[in-house]
Amino acid sequence: MLGHTRKHHIKAPSSTIQPAIPKRETTPWRETAEEDFAKYTEAGQMLRGARFKAELTQKQLADKLGVKQHHVCEMEHGKRVIGKEMAKRLAEVLNVNYRVFL
Repeated sequence: MLGHTRKHHIKAPSSTIQPAIPKRETTPWRETAEEDFAKYTEAGQMLRGARFKAELTQKQLADKLGVKQHHVCEMEHGKRVIGKEMAKRLAEVLNVNYRVFL
């Protein structure tokens, strides 16, 4: 049986029809964020977002600002006004324009 080569049969992948992927129902982001809109003022949302982006806790941000943690919490929830001077301090620590907090 010299000279005889064995042929391997390679099966081609069967062409199967993939089922259509159903479309996801999407919800506009504003609808999903309604609860946050109710909890936070616009300035508070900006503060919270900038703090998250900087990966700081309220306590860490408060320590950098030289204020108590509950002051940061109150600013985020709109219970404490963010004045111009505090906005400038926040902007420096969070590396954003101070006007976003006013």
